[in-house]
Amino acid sequence: MATIAVIGTLDSKGHEHQFVADQIRSAGHSALLVDVGTLGETQVAPDIKRDEILEVAGLKFGEAEDRGERVGVMAKALPIYLNKLVEDGKIDGVISLGGGGGTAISTAGMRALPIGFPKLMVSTLASGNTAHYVGTNDIVMFPSIVDVAGLNQISKTIFARAAGAICGMAKAKTSIVEEKPIIVASMFGNTTECVDHARKILEEKGYEVLVFPATGTGGKTMESLIESGMVKGVLDITTTEWADELIGATLSAGPARLEATGKAGIPAIVTPGCLDMANFGEPDTVPEKYEGRNFYHHNPQVTLMRTNAEECSQLGKILAEKVNAYTAPVTVLLPAKAISIISAEGQPFYDAEADAALFSAIKENLFDSVELIEVDAEINAPEFSNACAEALLKNLAG
Repeated sequence: MATIAVIGTLDSKGHEHQFVADQIRSAGHSALLVDVGTLGETQVAPDIKRDEILEVAGLKFGEAEDRGERVGVMAKALPIYLNKLVEDGKIDGVISLGGGGGTAISTAGMRALPIGFPKLMVSTLASGNTAHYVGTNDIVMFPSIVDVAGLNQISKTIFARAAGAICGMAKAKTSIVEEKPIIVASMFGNTTECVDHARKILEEKGYEVLVFPATGTGGKTMESLIESGMVKGVLDITTTEWADELIGATLSAGPARLEATGKAGIPAIVTPGCLDMANFGEPDTVPEKYEGRNFYHHNPQVTLMRTNAEECSQLGKILAEKVNAYTAPVTVLLPAKAISIISAEGQPFYDAEADAALFSAIKENLFDSVELIEVDAEINAPEFSNACAEALLKNLAG
């Protein structure tokens, strides 16, 4: 028998959540009604009251009765409380129903839970852009079809199906066991050969290598997995997302990119792969301030802009400062002849001055305690990918 937490703003959506809890119980499972309401009295009696959630999190609503402010407080408290329930083995899954406020609160809690833990959100917002609700987690967004505002023929059908779905997720047995230690790797089309070659070497040594596209979301997801504690090593060959973050282009992974490895304290290698390029959409999406720069039309929907010497100097400093915070063995490797396919001599993004600025900034700002290896090769050359794999294996061993 599984125990499912049914999370809801029971001051406004109580009967809907009670219906879901009853469906779960009728399927032979246990349900805990969790109130995350922020203002009025609950419509139904909760198993876990909002005050208990706030107390465990060490938070208070305060005197103000501003709904937005209170939603923000509860969105901070729920992740702490849910994590405690999971750690104590008290719940096997989470489901919620809601509109804007309920979705914001409940998904904040769900995002804090481990990957693989069953979590389902029935939401009026599920058919739109859900990126800021799902984040990099495996939350199932279930469209409510009609508003979550009472029980009717349609809503009962949707809620009953959602209840069945979370019960199935919670009782499903996974036969997956941790057979091999996990290494994560960052990759772009311009670094595919390097990553593929290094991956084969690492897999031959008994590791499982998970590759993430350096496309903003990919970098965020990789960082999230690193933070989860499931990862043993990081093959961070493609740090290009920092170029987009600095320039304001489309594939930024945010200012926290390159930080999870340091916080997790796991071995790594880092290279400035594809820091020669920032990504925009179609040509008319490039800001006017970049008129006259060196562009490469990767395809009709993607326009790449070459980073200049000034930007590369900033990127080198950022990369070094991020790596300086790493606590486990780490090696920075520099491919002296090209940091991407198109930055090699004779290619569209070849710019010796910019590359020199990048490498100089890395060397000048990197702590002496951090190992630095410069390889006289292009990033996709076998000798460079060999060096990356060997450095990571050494760091993992030591």
